[in-house]
Amino acid sequence: MVDLLAALTPLEGYNLSPLPDVRFLRSNRPLRRMPVLYEPGIVIVAQGRKRGYLGSEVYLYDAQHYLAVSVPVPFSMETDASAKEPMLAIYLRLDFNLAAQLMLQIDERVGPSDARPRGMVSTPMEAQLGISVLRFLEAMQDPLEAAVLGPSLVREIYFRVLTGQQGGSMRAALTMQGQFGKISRAISMIHRSYGETLDIDMLAQEAGMSVPTFHAHFKTVTDTSPMQYLKSTRLHQARLLMLRNDMTAGAASARVGYQSPSQFSREFKRLFGRTPVDEVERMRKRFAMPPQDEGAQFVSSH
Repeated sequence: MVDLLAALTPLEGYNLSPLPDVRFLRSNRPLRRMPVLYEPGIVIVAQGRKRGYLGSEVYLYDAQHYLAVSVPVPFSMETDASAKEPMLAIYLRLDFNLAAQLMLQIDERVGPSDARPRGMVSTPMEAQLGISVLRFLEAMQDPLEAAVLGPSLVREIYFRVLTGQQGGSMRAALTMQGQFGKISRAISMIHRSYGETLDIDMLAQEAGMSVPTFHAHFKTVTDTSPMQYLKSTRLHQARLLMLRNDMTAGAASARVGYQSPSQFSREFKRLFGRTPVDEVERMRKRFAMPPQDEGAQFVSSH
């Protein structure tokens, strides 16, 4: 698996694949702990190690563990890697239509999951999933096999994840059960309308909850408050706008809903540890092409 993935990652950073929702990642150096915002997806690491920190929880994903994310989650992450043993990983952006098709078939046969829904899970790599990933990487070596067999092999990987050790929790999250589903609606509103004026009353109304109940359940799902989550989303989106569209800090701050450029600069530096200009320069030096996310790290505005 390591040899196959190494052949697919000639460049440090993100390497495109023949499939639109799959990318291959190489990192030749360690990455210190930094704030990230993962969008829904699956991260499978063949070599190296990543650790995510969300509240008191530590999420390990390495050659023995994969990470699955069902709702955007802000946390902090660090990477262990070196030039001799680079971190090599596969990132599959979550295709909700494909997941829904599979969940319908699974539920018809085994019944809906009664597991507690979780926005992010780190799960041991089971043997069957490892075999599926190996077949997928073999197919990616050949353009014809990638085009013809690739989609069905991605489907197989999804099936293994959704029926794996913590697949029930992910299926429960994706079907938006109970309070989790209500919070998911508010999270979707934030990512849909982060550039507009939003307040906690509007978000609580979207979730169909009172403000105190909404605040408590939101923190349970994301380990942060609704307004801190909104701020984090805006800052990550502004970083993407500056990186991809060559926007100035002032233009990006206005686009994501900030009224004061100075407040934006202060809060940006507080989150990322650098000024907007310095952070964008660091990102451009680190990656050969602007990524959608750092190890699935940023939620983009698509």
